[in-house]
Amino acid sequence: MKFIKRALLIILIISTVGLLFRGWFYRHLVTYKSDGIRTNYLATNIKLTDYIDANTDNQTDPDIKQIIKLGLSITSRKLNFTANKKNDTDPNKLIISKSAHCVGYASFFATTCNYLLEKYNLSDTWTAKPQAGQLDFLGTNIHKYFTRFFKDRNFIKDHDFVTIENKKTGEILAVDPTANDYLRIDFITYNK
Repeated sequence: MKFIKRALLIILIISTVGLLFRGWFYRHLVTYKSDGIRTNYLATNIKLTDYIDANTDNQTDPDIKQIIKLGLSITSRKLNFTANKKNDTDPNKLIISKSAHCVGYASFFATTCNYLLEKYNLSDTWTAKPQAGQLDFLGTNIHKYFTRFFKDRNFIKDHDFVTIENKKTGEILAVDPTANDYLRIDFITYNK
């Protein structure tokens, strides 16, 4: 009985630490690498722009990290993940369908982020770009291991994320809107 109590206590402590520091662990264990840029959409649907505006009315002069976190929040509140390949990836259509895979999440976030950058006069300095890429876990590409679990092997051949780049300094911030929606991880480790 004493052994079981200690084991449960250790499991509880490890789980709590893992939960509290999940972002730190994720950034130190998983690295994203880009295979190329995806289509970057403009927010042209009035429902999309109204939705973004309605969720940013109380913002006053946000910095780039606040805009990114706001864009992640707007994206995760609107979209639901699905593994269906036949989803829209255009945010102007996703505002209505509300279901997306990682490509849709990345394009919706990038469009939202670019709209916010324009709204708060930061678009001359920053730009968000949806990327298709690979995930490495401790230096090993994990996509080759997922092909065993998916009938459609092309579905997991890459994963989409977004880079936010400073046009003047070259500084790059990276986020994974899908990981943010499910794990509440904001920034990720990006390797060019």
